[in-house]
Amino acid sequence: MKYRFIRKNLKTIRWVQKIEGIVREYLKTRFDSIANNKLKQTLLNALPFWLGALLTGVVAVIYAKLFLLAEQGTIYLYNLNKWLFFAITPLCFVVSWWLVHKYAPYARGSGIPQVSASIELANPKKYHLVSKLLGFRILLIKIFSSLVMVFGGGVVGREGPTIQIAGSIFKKINDLLPEWYPKISKKNMLITGAASGLAAAFNTPLGGIVFAIEELTKTHFSFFKSALLTGVIIAGLTALNILGPYLYLGYPTVNHLSWWVIFPVLIAAVLSGYLGCSMTRIILYVLKKKSVLQTNAKKIAYGVVGGLIIAALGVLINMEAFGSGKELMQTALLTDNKYVEWYVPLLRFFGPVISFTNGGAGGVFAPSLSAGASIGSFVAEWFQLNGSNANLIILCGMVSFLTGVTRSPFTSAILVLEMTTAETTIFYLMMAGLMANLVSSWVSKHSFYDQLKEQYMQEVDHEEVKA
Repeated sequence: MKYRFIRKNLKTIRWVQKIEGIVREYLKTRFDSIANNKLKQTLLNALPFWLGALLTGVVAVIYAKLFLLAEQGTIYLYNLNKWLFFAITPLCFVVSWWLVHKYAPYARGSGIPQVSASIELANPKKYHLVSKLLGFRILLIKIFSSLVMVFGGGVVGREGPTIQIAGSIFKKINDLLPEWYPKISKKNMLITGAASGLAAAFNTPLGGIVFAIEELTKTHFSFFKSALLTGVIIAGLTALNILGPYLYLGYPTVNHLSWWVIFPVLIAAVLSGYLGCSMTRIILYVLKKKSVLQTNAKKIAYGVVGGLIIAALGVLINMEAFGSGKELMQTALLTDNKYVEWYVPLLRFFGPVISFTNGGAGGVFAPSLSAGASIGSFVAEWFQLNGSNANLIILCGMVSFLTGVTRSPFTSAILVLEMTTAETTIFYLMMAGLMANLVSSWVSKHSFYDQLKEQYMQEVDHEEVKA
C-alpha cells in the first residue's frame, strides 16, 4: 500500500515537472519572440536618425571646407587688388539673390526660421507644406548662394544654413521610408536634424541639444531624447573624425580673473544684448520696407547698392567689414591684440543688416558672435583690461549679442563654452546671457527667429490658398 502511494506520487511529480517544462519552454519562446520584435522595432526606429546624422556630419564638413575656401578667396582678392570688390561684391550679391529667387525662394536667409516653421507644420494636415521649406533643391541652393555671398565679402555665416541643410536631409530620409516601415514622428526627425546640424557646424554637441530644447520645440524632452542624443552624437563624431579634434575658436586664457570683473561683464551684457536685439529689429524693418519692391529690376538694384556699401566699408575703412568675423574673434581671444578700432563694432553691426536683407542665403549666428566680440573688446578697452579679464568680457559680449538675436541665453552660453572650453567662465556666461535676454525682451517682445518663422508660415499658407 505504501509502495503504491509513493509510486503514484512519483508519477504525479513527473507530470508536474513535464508540464512545468512545457510552460517554461513556451514562456521562453514567447519572451525571446517579444525581445526580438522589440529589438527589431528599436533598430528600425533608430536607423533613419542614424543615417540622417551621418549624412549631416559629412555634408556639414564639406560645406565648412567650401565656406572656408570662399573666405580665403576673399582675402586673396583683397591682397591682390582690393578695388576689385567694387565690382565683385555687387555682382556676388546679385548672383546670390538670383539663385534663391530663381530656384528656391525659401532658401534665403538663415534657415533656422524655416526649420522652426517646418516643425510647426509637421502634422498630417499641413506636412505637405514642409516641402516648400526643406528639400534637396533648397539644400543645394543654400550652399551655393551663401558661398557666393561670402566670397563677395557678405557678412553672413554658415551655421544657420547648416541647420536647414540638416533638416532637409532628415526630411528626405523620412519621405523615402517605404510604406511597411514603422511610423516615425516627422516632428522628431526635423528637431533631431536641426540639432545635429548645429552640433556638426560648431562641433558643440551640448549646444545642439540645448538649442533643440530651448529654441525649436515645446515638446517634452522625454518624447525624443534618445533620437536627439544619438543624432547629435553621430553627426558630431562624423565631423570630428573627418576634421580631427578642433575647437571652433580655440583655447583662450581665462584664469586668475579679478573679483571686480563682474561690473564690466554686466555692462558688456546690457550693451551687447540691446544692440543684438536692435540689429534684428532693423533687419525686420528693412525687410518689411523692401517687400514693396515688386520688380526684379528693383531687387537687383537693391543688391547692387548693398554690395557697393559693403565693398566701400571693406575697402575704404577695414577688411573686418567682410565675412563671418571668425578671424576677428580668434585674434581678439588668442593674441595680445585685445582691442579693436572704435568703428569695428559699427561695421559688424550694420554688415549683417545689409547682407541679410539682400535676399540671398546666409545666417547671422557667426556674424552675431563676431559683433558681440567686437563690443566686448571695446568694453575691455574702456576698463583697460588685458589677458584673461579681457577674454572674459569678449566671451560675454559674444553670448549677449547672440542672445539678443535668438532669445536663447542657455544655448548661447553653452555654444560659446564649448567653442573655447572655458569652463571656469560658465557662471559669467550664463549671467551675461540672462541679462541680455532681459534687456532684449524689454526692447522687443518677440524674438527674431519667431517673427521670421511666422512670416514663412504665412507665406506657405498664402501660396496654398492661391494654388
